[in-house]
Parts: sequence; structure tokens; C-alpha cells
Amino acid sequence: MLAERRGIVGAPGRAHRRPHPDAGCAPRPGTADSRAARLRRAHQLPEHGRGHGLRHGRGGGDRRAVPPDRRGRPTGSRAARARHPVGAHQVVHPGRQQPTRRVGVVHARRRCDRRQRPRTHRGGPAADVGEAGPVTPSRPTQYWAGRRTEAHQRFRAARDLLLRHRADHRAAYAEFRWPRSTTFNWALEWFDVIAEDNAASALELLANDGTARRVSFADLSAGSDSVANWLTGLGIRRGDRVLIVLGAQHELWECVLACLKIGAVVIPSYPSLTRTEAADRVRRGGVRHVVCRADLTALFDDIPVPGGRIAVPGSVPGWSDYSAAALDDRPFLPTGPTRSDELAFCYFTSGTTAAPKLVGHTHASYPVGHLSSLFWNGLTPGDRHLNVSAPGWAKHSWSSLFVPWSAEATILVPPDGPARPELLPRLLMDAAATTFCAPPSTWQAMRPHLRSARPPLREAMSAGEPLAGDLSAEIGRSWGVAVRDGYGQTETTGLIGTTPGLTPRAGWAGLPLPGYRIVLRDPATGRFGDTGEICVDLTDGPVGVLVGYLDDAEATGRALADGVYHTGDLGERDATGWIRVLGRRDDVFKSFDHRISPYELEAVLGRHPAVSEVAVVPRAHPIGGAVPHAVVVAGRGHAPGPALGEALLAHAALHLAPDLRPRSVEFADRLPRTTSGKIRRAELR
Repeated sequence: MLAERRGIVGAPGRAHRRPHPDAGCAPRPGTADSRAARLRRAHQLPEHGRGHGLRHGRGGGDRRAVPPDRRGRPTGSRAARARHPVGAHQVVHPGRQQPTRRVGVVHARRRCDRRQRPRTHRGGPAADVGEAGPVTPSRPTQYWAGRRTEAHQRFRAARDLLLRHRADHRAAYAEFRWPRSTTFNWALEWFDVIAEDNAASALELLANDGTARRVSFADLSAGSDSVANWLTGLGIRRGDRVLIVLGAQHELWECVLACLKIGAVVIPSYPSLTRTEAADRVRRGGVRHVVCRADLTALFDDIPVPGGRIAVPGSVPGWSDYSAAALDDRPFLPTGPTRSDELAFCYFTSGTTAAPKLVGHTHASYPVGHLSSLFWNGLTPGDRHLNVSAPGWAKHSWSSLFVPWSAEATILVPPDGPARPELLPRLLMDAAATTFCAPPSTWQAMRPHLRSARPPLREAMSAGEPLAGDLSAEIGRSWGVAVRDGYGQTETTGLIGTTPGLTPRAGWAGLPLPGYRIVLRDPATGRFGDTGEICVDLTDGPVGVLVGYLDDAEATGRALADGVYHTGDLGERDATGWIRVLGRRDDVFKSFDHRISPYELEAVLGRHPAVSEVAVVPRAHPIGGAVPHAVVVAGRGHAPGPALGEALLAHAALHLAPDLRPRSVEFADRLPRTTSGKIRRAELR
């Protein structure tokens, strides 16, 4: 929670420095007001033994980590296992019968002042961090919630490998292996670890006037603890589905973290939700509770919601006031470990060609799966990342949650509402952004304003549809940074991308990202080759793939048939392994036996100075079956009409083969788009 008692709002604090986990350091003595002490008092827990700390350069013995057995259980004597439950990092000293708990060991970029602190489940079992096997302890034991568990260590090791090879795509692809654990809760076992005593900015909510509201990692961790306790008191339980309808406000991130800690399932949505969409999401999503911005609560007046209704912020009759969560400042105590295969998120797709689908993701498939996205984005610890994506879409969770915080970077949040392209360059510069990701529609809208400011970007990315080559070149001339393309879906994490060590190629998405084997399958014959539907080979169990469409078993069966995940997009691969996305199977069409990719034609027409936006769709033809038809939004200072239409057709004739040229042009004031920025081509046909 943002509250005066926590001092969250204000100037950004300096990130505390801590030694690397392998370095060792002295534990800070416990104090009466420590978080562990407050937790014991709040939950009436017994005092736990402190164990022995390790000081760098002091003490003898062989400090070797005790490996777990094949089922992920700690080795050693039965008494030692009882004293040191699964998840506590142990070391062995020759000549000592009792293993020593390793405490005060934290990451190199943080101060040496963290301590392992046990939390006991509310009657729950101990965490099993093995790679297989059920969680079946015989009695309640300690659970190292929010601490450096084996699952945390595996996640960190995989992340650090990608950081180490960030400029070497082929090395990263060859060496990366998904970190797999039976249990993992990213909010408790990753975010809380990097957040403790960390005064660096986790969030900076930017305003158009150049000011920013800052929330530190430590305060966001404590605030989400308070919210998790409060939501639990309201009756939200593990597995409950919670619809969150919030804008770009700090409560959004706080609430998502709190739900992840509880084990509740998050269904994100956007503030422009209509009443019809709200009713559909509650019904199809199996929603039990709603967290909603106070001014939007009327959307749910006539919609049955079986559980809690929570207004953010302020008092609304019939709704619980979110601000009350600040009154509960206890550290959150989880009911038990979170299985990696438990449902964590439900996303509704953008529905560009059909009704939105309900996609299910687990505590592994999205938090862990986005390691591939992190490699594409190219973020490193300390970066300042701004992403243009509306809350409620999977791309927002990708680039405004999991990727930056898995990289230990700061999330720069643009002002709530639609992006203002004329202000974005200055906003990026004033916020000292180092990385930036936006859809092609935003990049195109910024084009006239690129020279209004020169942000200090190291990485720039575009996702959703291919970025026009001439626009990418103009950005490079104006800002001195190459824009890299990438490809992923709501159903997956990042699949294909031009990563920091690769040179961008106009119209090409890039190479398969680490952790994924991408195959191209002919939809008619099922044969694999260099052209066809882009599919993910499921043989090795890639982590970042959906569990299914939760309200449509038939669609799930089709999507995961034949040992692959079918993306529904067509593509082609060249001799070097690079992949180009041609478009949705429903959008790519045949004309006189030639396959037409709308993206290819749009890239050519988009290079004409009179074109602001363009979409190519098929129009019926009595002989050819279909022919390309262009729908154009004229640029500023250009009058739409027959003369401009003839000029555009002549331009296409210069750059396209005769069978690929558009046969007709029409003009529109705007192109129909989804909230996520994708063109609704079905409306143009």
C-alpha cells in the first residue's frame, strides 16, 4: 500500500549493495523489531533457533552445499533434516554432525543484511522443492516463504546464465535449461527476496508534467503483504479467481503480488471494459471476487459476483474500501507452498479474428516462462524500463511485471490512459529510460515527434506486428538505437526474437528464443519444413506454454494436438534459421495461386510519405479467388482521394511483383484496433 507510515512517496532511494550468494557474509544480529520478530508476535509463533552464520574468510571446513536426493529431499541425518527443513540452504563442515544453516547470503547487488527467516504454515506442509513427486510431509514444518529456496536458486541461476550470454544468442540457446521445481511462488520466493531492505525504485509512476511517484521494492513487498492479509480476511482463498479492473496505479501491482502470494488466480482487465465485456468475463472466467477502480464499480451493479467486491480507492456502498488494507501491517503468512502447476493467471485474448479466448497460465508458465522474454528484452539489473501496453493484456504482465522485476529493474509507468505519442520522447528522456518497448502503432504515431527529444535508450523493441523497415531506420537516425522485433502470444511467453546480440532485419522476427524449439508445419499435410504454421515443439516440455483454454476443451485439444502448440500464425524460415511471421492463418490468403502476406504489402505501402496507417485485406475476385485491397489512413497534410489512391498503386507497382500488388485502395479516418493495438482485419473485409 502507498501510505504515509511507510514513506513510499518521495525521492528514489539508493539500492543497497549485497554480496553474491557464493561470497558469504556475516549475518546482521536480530533485533526486537525485526520482521521475523513481528511475524512471530503477529502469528503467535515460537522463537526459532538462529543457527550459525558464515563469515567470509573466517572459520574452517569445507563449505559445500548439501545436494538434495533424487526426489528433492535434503540428505543427511534424520535429526539434521528435522532441524533444517527443505528450502533452508545448508553447508557441511567436516567433523560436525549437525549441518550449519547458511544465513546472510544474498545477491551481489544488494547489501549484506538479509537473514533467512522461517515462517510456519497455517497448519500447512513444508515446501517440496524437488523436480518431481507430490508434496506429502507427515507433519507441519517450517516454510521459507519469500526466502532463498532451492526454487529461487534455480530461477536465479537460469536468469544469470541469460544475463551472462545476453549478447551471444547461440550460446544462450545452447546452454539454457528451464528451471523446474515442484513448488514455486514468484512473489514470495523471488520478489520478496530481491525486495527486502531494497530502497531502489520498483515502480515510478510518471506524470506528463515530468514528476514521478516512486515506490521502492521494500515498500511494495510490505504493502503487498498487508493487502494479502486483508484480502485473506475478506475470504479470498487459494484458487479463487479475482477479476482486477485497475489502471496504471500502484495498487494494480500491489494487488497482483498479493493475489500471487495467497495463491488466488488473477484475471487482469483494462479500465475501458464495457458492461457487456464485464458480464462476459465474470461468467466465463468463473470470477468469485472483483477488485475495481472506484469510478468503474457501476459496471458490476447488475452482475452477480459471489464473493467480495473491493473498490480502489475510496468508499462505495456495497464495496469494501481497499484503503483499509493499510491497517494490517503484519508480514504475510502463506497457508503452504505453491505448486508450480497451480493456476495463477487467466487472460482473455484480444480476439482479432474471433471471440476472445480464456487462456490459463500457472505459477511456472508465466513467471518462469518469461525468462525467454527477458532474454529478448535484454534488460539487466538497474535498468529503467518503460512499456506501452494497457493493463489487462498479457503483454502488460510480460513487460510491466515479470521481465523487469525478474531482471531487478525499475518499471517506469506512463500516465494512465492512451499513450500520447507527442509526449513520449520527452517522457522517456526525462525519466532516463534505458529500455523501451511499444507496439508498431505507437512507434508509427511517434514518428513525427522523434526529434523532439533523444532518450538515453540502450534497448528498443517492438512487438505485436512487424515494424516497417523505414520507420526502424528513422528511429535509429533520430535516437541512435536499433529497434528489435519479437514474437509471442497470450498463450505463450516470448517465442522468437531479435535479441541484443543480433542485427535487426526488416520484416524478420528473429531466431527462436532459449527454451523453445520452433517448427513450421504445413497445415494441409502436417509435414515440417521451412514454411507453414509456426508451432512450438512440446517434446521437452517448454515451460512457457498455456495449460489450455479454460472454457473450451475442444479448442485446447486443437491447439495442443500432434505434439506441438499451434500458434495459428504462418511463417517462413531462411537458411540461417531466421523466422518471418506472415500473419494469422485467417489473414494470409491466396491470390492467383500466390500466397499473400498482409504484412509484406503493408510494409511497402507504409513507406509512402502520405500513409499514416495501412491494412491489407482480401477482396473477392471471380478468377483469382481473392486480390489484395488496401485500407489507408492518410498522413497529416495529405488529402485522401482518387489522386492519392493512384499514387499509392503506382508506388506499390515499383516495389512489388505484379501478382502481389494491391488492386484497389480505400481511405478511412482510422483503422479498427483492439485495446492492445492489433488491427481488427475481420471488420475491414
